[in-house]
Amino acid sequence: MKFLRFLLFPFAIIYDVVTAIRNLFFDVGIFKQTSFKIPILVVGNLSVGGTGKTPQIEYLIRLLHQQFKVAVLSRGYKRKTTGFVLLNDAHIALDVGDEPLQYFKKFKNIDVAVDANRVEGIQNLIKNKSPELILLDDAYQHRKVKGSFYILLTKFDDLFTDDFLLPTGNLRESRGGAKRANVIVVTKCPADLNDQQQETIKGKLTKYQKEVFFTTISYGSISSSKSSISIDELKEYKILLITGIANPNPLLGFLNDKKIDFKHLKFADHHNFSSTETENIQQEFNAITATKKIILTTEKDFVRLEKNIKNLFYIPIETSFLGKQKHDFNELIMSHIQQNRC
Repeated sequence: MKFLRFLLFPFAIIYDVVTAIRNLFFDVGIFKQTSFKIPILVVGNLSVGGTGKTPQIEYLIRLLHQQFKVAVLSRGYKRKTTGFVLLNDAHIALDVGDEPLQYFKKFKNIDVAVDANRVEGIQNLIKNKSPELILLDDAYQHRKVKGSFYILLTKFDDLFTDDFLLPTGNLRESRGGAKRANVIVVTKCPADLNDQQQETIKGKLTKYQKEVFFTTISYGSISSSKSSISIDELKEYKILLITGIANPNPLLGFLNDKKIDFKHLKFADHHNFSSTETENIQQEFNAITATKKIILTTEKDFVRLEKNIKNLFYIPIETSFLGKQKHDFNELIMSHIQQNRC
């Protein structure tokens, strides 16, 4: 596979030229960018999938929703609807996408909408809900919007500085695109990442952006729509694990470290499960002979599966800043919002 991607190197060069020209045209004003009077915080990455955008958006919601009227705008990847949709209780994942539905179900005092056209989506949110700020999910390359603050995510074990453009690598645009960021957040770090290791990584990143932060992920109690199970109790169960995310390896590593007995069924990122697949999952579960058993999935997959799978639980994930960086990051965000409010 790696050799095949290497053979596609000439196409990566062409891709680089095309994206570079596009970015240049936005930078010099040939292509129009639309700015707004309220803070627009953009969360995204240079690579495809798996950098932790969802927990980062949720972190920002927790930070901001008690002080400001917050709205989240997403593309609504793999949804069956088109145009602008403001989420309500009747929507399912097929209508609006799994991540937007997760935000909507989890945080009741925010507005969530989907629109592939981010400019029109923002305009509709402002017109209909009058938010004080908007979080743009996965919109780093959506340059028709002029965001007020850009948060660029890059994964600890797969930094964008070590990657190359599609189709040889996984970058959506060249590394130089990182210079548009206000901050770079290195995600999915080991919780014990020391200062020296952080400085080594900063040495690779500060040429693009001086503000670099480090985060790790943590898992919460196993939950369903009716009950919960602690991580320690999970050892008593036989687990059928279902994932439809870009990179399940951190979760697999966590469960293995906890010595939890599980069988893993892996699906593609944002996979829309067919009725046949959900029936097969239920049959796999029924075949488990253990008395204590559950089907476990990610929080994102849960919103797609909960209507069709019995005994379904999910494991929530949160992002945490290492050391004292949480205070510095929060201060930076809050200061920006205060300075850019109407």
